[in-house]
Amino acid sequence: MQIRIDAVDLPGRTCPAPDGAEAEYRDIHVAVQRRDRPADLLDPQPGDAASASWTLECDTPASATGIDVRGPYVQGRPGERFVYLSWGSVDENGTFTMFRRAKLMLDAVPAGILEAAARAGLLVGRLGLTDAHGMPLCARVVPPRVTWTAEREERTPSG
Repeated sequence: MQIRIDAVDLPGRTCPAPDGAEAEYRDIHVAVQRRDRPADLLDPQPGDAASASWTLECDTPASATGIDVRGPYVQGRPGERFVYLSWGSVDENGTFTMFRRAKLMLDAVPAGILEAAARAGLLVGRLGLTDAHGMPLCARVVPPRVTWTAEREERTPSG
């Protein structure tokens, strides 16, 4: 199965830093963080993009509690799986320095949608990435903040 994250409403390329820190974060980007490798980021997107999308390859073995979702970009233990969207500033050398993360909770995907996605091949999460204060979205993200749907997998032919 694949998980595709479709994001809109990105917050921009700058945002205020917390009190006591530098005045603001600059050249903000967002990316999916690889499990156990926080510096390994999938397709960083600029914070002022009109939209952003990431596709993750996953396995979906059956477990005693339903379907388990596993893959290189899926974090957490069974029953507590999630995907990190990491926000960071990018310096003049291209170095990404994370300052906050959004945690897309896969255990909050309704069981029927997850089962249908495992059969059809694609689970799609759609969300806006700006919080109520105009900042990059962070913390736990569950419905209705993210909408999950099962869709037919869209693989491109190789070769």
